[in-house]
This record gives sequence, structure tokens and C-alpha cells, in this order.
Amino acid sequence: MYQEVLLSILILAAGLALLVKGSDFFVKYAASIARKLGVSEFVIGLTLVAVGTSIPELITSMLASIKQQSDIAIGNVVGSNIVNIGFILGLAAALRSIRTRQEMLKRDGYIMLFAALLFFAFSFNRTISRTEAIIFIFLYFAYVMFLFSTKPKLKGKYKFADFIKHFFGFKYLIAAKSEKASNLNKVEKRRITVREERQTKQLSKVGLTKDLVILIISGFAVIFGAKYLVDEAIFFADFFNVPKSLIGISLVAVGTSLPELSVSVSAARKGYGDIAVGNIIGSNIANIFLILGASALIFPLSVIKSTLLLSTPFMIFESVLLLVFIKSQWEIRRIEGIIFIVLYSLFMIFMFFSNIVL
Repeated sequence: MYQEVLLSILILAAGLALLVKGSDFFVKYAASIARKLGVSEFVIGLTLVAVGTSIPELITSMLASIKQQSDIAIGNVVGSNIVNIGFILGLAAALRSIRTRQEMLKRDGYIMLFAALLFFAFSFNRTISRTEAIIFIFLYFAYVMFLFSTKPKLKGKYKFADFIKHFFGFKYLIAAKSEKASNLNKVEKRRITVREERQTKQLSKVGLTKDLVILIISGFAVIFGAKYLVDEAIFFADFFNVPKSLIGISLVAVGTSLPELSVSVSAARKGYGDIAVGNIIGSNIANIFLILGASALIFPLSVIKSTLLLSTPFMIFESVLLLVFIKSQWEIRRIEGIIFIVLYSLFMIFMFFSNIVL
């Protein structure tokens, strides 16, 4: 019995390592290939950079959905959002006070809260349907297009109300069409100088091949890592006779949030507060709109009672508290970081020891 548990722990750790490091290499070399093929920075940012640190959650939740393990898929997303604010941002702020700006509150912060509230509203019938999944995905696409397309016009001073107008006015489709036309013009211009660049391209073929090989290997690493993580999470839930939702919101959520932990803590220690907070808020938006959307699109996800009554309300509470802390003196102070860590610890203790049927 103990040998079986030890083996499962080793497989779980190996799967987690494959998932996290594979995601790092996948994003890095996918971006490298895109640049070498002439893909615009706009598209790279839209697809790769924006999703970068959320790839572990994305693959894990989608795989859990394929296995029809809704508890793990949803627990991973909600748990990751709770971990991101309560533990990761709390730890980053506890190490060093983080300066904040109005855009974090009026634009991204309110969109993060909107995403959490919308998920809560969709959860009331205890199912995230494919229709709701499509709404989530459209909202994420609109959000990223909103960031890129409105930045030059509004000089970064856009607000949540501007995002809502952007979404319901379908301006993100117009922006995508404009970007496509712009890329076509760039391609046409490149064709004029293709002969001059042929020698340079031949020299870069070796580098492109290397990038492609590493991309494929890292892609397999991510897939196998997520598979082993989900399989062993199910094993531990059954072995210890605990709800899969609890495993999803704790073990899986913390594991898949390691990229956010690395980025945010490192940024905070170096004094880059914008990156630390922006990474957490952007990841929380992506977790609900993109990851839950993609997972529920594969199979509709069942929402259990504890997610509706405990986890999601706590996620919303954390989100509101974060917005309050952002606005207070436009700084997340060390004491506020400690408050987040204490609240997160109390929540996890309550989840583990409560007698509520999850």
C-alpha cells in the first residue's frame, strides 16, 4: 500500500514538473518560431504571451473535462484564482509593498470581478453549458483584442465601461479584421525583398528546425504532465476518500499555479509591481473566460454544492478585497499581503476540516 502511494507521489511530482517546464519551453519556442515566420507581435501577444502562465491550468482542466472529471476541472480553475490572490499575490506583497495604478482597478480589476460574478451566475443551475462556454470564450477574445486595439486610441486610460461597449459593439471583430489586413500588407511588402532575404532565411533554417523540435517535445511534455497530474489527483482522492473538488482546489490548483508564483514573486522582489499584479489579474481572467470556456466546450461541467456555496463566494470576496487594497493609497502593503495569506490559510483549513458534503 505504502509503495503504491510513494509511486503515485513520484508520478505526480514528475507530471507536475513536465507540465510546468514543458509549458515554459512551449511558450518560449512557439514565440520564437512565430517571429521567424514573420508573425506580428500583435498575434504573438494575443495568443502566446497572454495565455503563457495559464497553460498548465488550460491543459489540465481540458484533460479533466475529457475524462469528465468536472470537480477537478472547475476546482482547478476556482482554486487557482484563490491561490493566485490569497497566496501568490499575498506572498509577493508580504516580501515587498507593491505600487498599483488606476488602470489595474478601473479596467482589468473590474473585468476580473465581472468574470468571477458571471461564473457565479452561470453556476446557479449547477451546470456550465456549451452555450455559456462560448460566451466565456468570446469574452476572453474580446478582452485581449480590447487591450491591443484600444491602447493607442485611449493611451491606456480605458475603463470597464469601455470594455463592455467594446464587447457588445463587436469592435473586437473589426479590430481582428483590421489586423489581418495589416498583416497581409506586410506579407506583400516582404515579397518584394524576398530575394535579398533568401540567404538570411537559409541561415536561419537550422535554428527554425531546432525550435520546432523543442516545441514538439515540450508539447508532448505538457500533455503527458497534465495526464499524470489528473490521473494521480483522482487516485489520491479515491485513496484518501476525499472529494475530487478538494483535490482540484488544493493540490492541482497549487501545482498548476507555479508559473504565476515564479513570475509574480520574482517581479515583486525586483520592484516591478505592475507585472506582479497584472500577471495575477490577467491569469484570473484567463482562467474563467478561456480555460473554463474551453473545458465546458468539450463537455458541459457540473458545478457541485461546495463550489457554489463556498469556493466561488470566497473567490469573489478575495477579488473584491484585492480591488479595495489596490485603491487604498494605490499600494498593496505588506500587512495587506499578510492578510491575504492568513485568509487563504484559514479558507484551506476550513475546506479540509469542515463536515460539509463537497
